[in-house]
Amino acid sequence: MMKHVLSAMVMNQPGVLAHISGMLASRAFNIESLAVGETERPDFSRITFVVAGDNKVVDQVRKQLEKIVTVVKVMDYRDQDILERDLMLLKVSTVESGLSKVKELAEIFRAKIVDVGQSHVMIELSGPERKIDAFIDLMRPFGILELVRTGRIALAREVSLSVEDALKPPTPYDTSEVEIEV
Repeated sequence: MMKHVLSAMVMNQPGVLAHISGMLASRAFNIESLAVGETERPDFSRITFVVAGDNKVVDQVRKQLEKIVTVVKVMDYRDQDILERDLMLLKVSTVESGLSKVKELAEIFRAKIVDVGQSHVMIELSGPERKIDAFIDLMRPFGILELVRTGRIALAREVSLSVEDALKPPTPYDTSEVEIEV
């Protein structure tokens, strides 16, 4: 199954996320990843979804999202050149190995140690999903105490989904070149 990234510009109102996730769940669409946050305008949020399925499934998800009144615009990143990131915070034990080996691996992955305790460190890492997965696998032998990840966020390199673009009405059909027979 292919993973697809969709982004929805929505009105920032109470209940919007619950409505959207409930609608998707009721139609048996599985959301693998979800990230929500305000946009450049606080009255709008962007929801980034990762869903698994073929093109038909993704088209159905997009169509269902577009029916919801609080959804302003949906962008399917299929066939787009996009930049994707996940964010992770990880608390790993330093009891057995000490700090130096964990610190060395964090530096290789360009992760940041954001907190140090007597028996653990907390590490922040952002990047593509596979980078985060690889780092987690390397940290397992040290003893992962806690782990939390955001959902994926993404932006297309060439196409924009700004609030202003999403709010523009569709271009009216140009009838100046249409011949009408009487």
